[in-house]
Amino acid sequence: MNGRPSRPCQLITQLETLPKELRGGIVAIGNFDGIHRGHQTVLRESIELAARSSRPALMMTFEPHPRTFFRPETPVFRLTTLEEKQLIAQALGLDGVLCLPFTRQFANQSASAFVSKTLVDNLDVHHVVTGFDFHFGKGREGTPEYLKNAGYEHNFGVDLVSMYSDSSDETISSSRIRSALRDGNVKEASRLLGYRWFVSGEVQHGEKRGRELGFPTANICLSSDCELRFGIYAVTLTLSDGLMHNGVASYGRRPTFDNGAPLLEVFVFDFNLDLYGQNVHITFHDWIRGEVKFDNTDALVAQMNTDCELGRQILHNANSISKLDARIRSDPGPS
Repeated sequence: MNGRPSRPCQLITQLETLPKELRGGIVAIGNFDGIHRGHQTVLRESIELAARSSRPALMMTFEPHPRTFFRPETPVFRLTTLEEKQLIAQALGLDGVLCLPFTRQFANQSASAFVSKTLVDNLDVHHVVTGFDFHFGKGREGTPEYLKNAGYEHNFGVDLVSMYSDSSDETISSSRIRSALRDGNVKEASRLLGYRWFVSGEVQHGEKRGRELGFPTANICLSSDCELRFGIYAVTLTLSDGLMHNGVASYGRRPTFDNGAPLLEVFVFDFNLDLYGQNVHITFHDWIRGEVKFDNTDALVAQMNTDCELGRQILHNANSISKLDARIRSDPGPS
């Protein structure tokens, strides 16, 4: 993809454990929730700089999301978990994901301390790449201009990447993608992301109602902050060995039965293996319909048969929407 040798993308969650070979690199800084097409311009620039200078390319991100940290009562609808970020970073060609804990102490440190301690002392950074509106440090005192001047002072380069707009001249943002997913418009979300949106999780035991109805499902609990619209979707399920299987998924509260906690239930076509306890990825291709309460199970089964036929039609000619999408779908997880 970038002329650099392929190697595993390492995940580092403590600066003290940063491998020596990742010091002195090109560091892209941001929240990168979703790693959408705008984020990718920042990351690809860091990868290109790293290739030209034979240095490692790192993505620096933060957990929890700063907005969730400051307002825990209204957590941000996260588009990607840390592990999913690592998977996408691997597909892009990054050498490492450095995730710093966003704590009260971290939030209260000065911009000067972040530069001198984190960037210079801990990372020995060679070059920083970030968005044009990046701010950091207590009270957001670290402006883009401040970062540029700090680079001059400490002898590291700084590139500020302009905002990225789509064909409608609207800025691509995580907020736009969240809004699309709240509407169930997974195709629009995927267009903005540059790859099909996916979730991951461990298959859990359920009430076995689907099996009783002739539609056994793989059940996955998504994060409590997930605001995906309740409904039925055409999806693919990817196993840890990389094999993909078509199916349909219901995300919602099962109003016909218990109206319980939100659950993702995936029916995989022509599949009868035991998936309990396995970690899987569910990739969303298209919306089929909204969640409905049926008068009886016969009506529900009839609709499920229709949903499956529509799902098969949608997925019959489904291809990857980009080279990045193909890489993500062919590699279910970093080694």
